[in-house]
Amino acid sequence: MRYLLLTLTLLLVVSLAGCGFQLRGSYQLPPQLQQATIDAPQFSEVAEQVRQRFTLAGVDVVETSNTDTTAIEIVRDSLTRRTLSLSASGQVAEYELIYTVDYLLRAPNKTAKALQVEVFRDYQDDPNFALAKTREREVLVAEMREQAAQQVLRQVIAQLAESP
Repeated sequence: MRYLLLTLTLLLVVSLAGCGFQLRGSYQLPPQLQQATIDAPQFSEVAEQVRQRFTLAGVDVVETSNTDTTAIEIVRDSLTRRTLSLSASGQVAEYELIYTVDYLLRAPNKTAKALQVEVFRDYQDDPNFALAKTREREVLVAEMREQAAQQVLRQVIAQLAESP
């Protein structure tokens, strides 16, 4: 019985590894992304998230770059909102929040490439609970920044893995 359990466990592990399964957040970094610099406007909150994501993925984030270092320059990040629905009284009942990050990717021996990441969230507004809704919106925006940073990392890995 013990050998059967061990054999089944081993078979499961081998089949998961064989199909290419990886834990979430586990990335195979291209050689050009072993070291990178991240430039951004001063006090950029998304830049800190991007630095954390790259560091957690195993990228050595350095302050100064050379010709062999990949550089990510965050040009701007913005939050806009669009009205999705109105209440019976004509007040806005629901918004769509759109968080956009525009950045430049400068890889060694490649031309700079302008890229963009967008994250969308629906947000229900109720003027009767203005303080609570303000806090909820702040939490949503923080989550959107984190998701945008994850998308920047995945996009950069995909761009560098494409063609030599």
